[in-house]
Amino acid sequence: MNWNNIISGKRTGGSETTHEIRTDFQRDFDRLIFSSAFRRLQNKTQIFPLPGSTFVHNRLTHSLEVASVGRSLGKMIGKKLIEKKFINTDNEEFYKYELQNVIASACLAHDIGNPSFGHSGEKAISNYFIDNKDLHIEQKKLIDYFAQEEWNDLISFEGNANSFRTLTKQFNGKSDGGYSLTYMTLASIMKYPCESTAINKKNKNTKKFSFFQAEKPIAIDIFKKLNIVSESENPLIFKRHPFVYLTEAADDICYRIVDFEDAQRLNIISNDYVADMFLRLIEKIGRPEDNIQIIKDKYLNIDDRNEKISYLRAKCINSLTLESADLFMRNADSIINGNYNNGLMDDLTQKNELLQEIEDVSIEKIYNHDTVIQLELTGYKIMSDLLSLFVPAIIKKETDHKNEKILKLLPKQFHTERQENYHKVMSVLDYLSGMTDPYAIELYRKLFGIEIPKHQ
Repeated sequence: MNWNNIISGKRTGGSETTHEIRTDFQRDFDRLIFSSAFRRLQNKTQIFPLPGSTFVHNRLTHSLEVASVGRSLGKMIGKKLIEKKFINTDNEEFYKYELQNVIASACLAHDIGNPSFGHSGEKAISNYFIDNKDLHIEQKKLIDYFAQEEWNDLISFEGNANSFRTLTKQFNGKSDGGYSLTYMTLASIMKYPCESTAINKKNKNTKKFSFFQAEKPIAIDIFKKLNIVSESENPLIFKRHPFVYLTEAADDICYRIVDFEDAQRLNIISNDYVADMFLRLIEKIGRPEDNIQIIKDKYLNIDDRNEKISYLRAKCINSLTLESADLFMRNADSIINGNYNNGLMDDLTQKNELLQEIEDVSIEKIYNHDTVIQLELTGYKIMSDLLSLFVPAIIKKETDHKNEKILKLLPKQFHTERQENYHKVMSVLDYLSGMTDPYAIELYRKLFGIEIPKHQ
């Protein structure tokens, strides 16, 4: 790998670079912004339950903010790589003007495959198959309907891999190549470029996985086209594409800082504590651009308590973005050689006790707050029960009246002509994982007799 052979305008669906007014990478961004899958993120939980009177982030607002930070990182890194003479003259225009669009697009797309109800939706899907592996469907155990690699996809269901599937799969009646995004944008969201059987939490690129067996061929094509180094053929493992580190850093920066801001708005963490932590963090990072006394004075002159925190949040994100860019460049050789076994924010956190404190407090007081746990348990119950209806129904060859009716609820776009049970079950997961929180709740209430369906 080198900085000049990891880029390409090729996109899924077979099309190559175009010469329209909008560049290939601007088109990626626009396609995502206007997509229904992206729009549905407005009703998918980020951390806290979707808001009542107090506004907190959902997956849509989170993704937009991550894209903003990602664009800045892409612009800074493109400029720095050119200054370091790492880039050939022919590729300078891409790194100067387009890398920022690639990272912004990847940031928009990074959560597009996450199910309803936060990470509990992922766990509910995985644990349904784990808990029901011995469930008999027509005198055969559920686990026996699948090859080992296929079963591993199901019991390790992963939002990152589902995002890649959502973006690349040709759903029934839809365009070839899925969203027809460029290979670079797709490679930039694949934080774990391996298959599910390769999971090894000791290594950053195999901590989870980024493609299901169904999408393995297109994943291989992307990695080979972009000259990404292969670590193993069986199980299949590749090195990370260098741009992944920028997408990941933008995501990590936003949720670490913004989750704190949301917790303050909901009075889970005190306003004074968050303000003090943010001020100390800015001072600890010590960017030459940040005059801490000027920042403190401006903070004190703002009257609104939420606006005060918003001001400090912006300063924190800016400082961490600049630090991440500098860290990326200090490790540029290791990154391009595929030897940097860490995330940029993970690296910064290990060297900054305040970032570590923010992470520890987030785990203790935010991610384990009563409202978050209650939502996760609710989501777990809803997703598990819906799976209990749809999975046996799609597998059974001899359908009874009930199962026939269940399958009629599956929208046409999720029907598959493939007869293998793996592909049929994946079509069910496409449907369920794409649901918004309110839609999943509504469907659950209707199918389990809690609410009588009414004519729309």
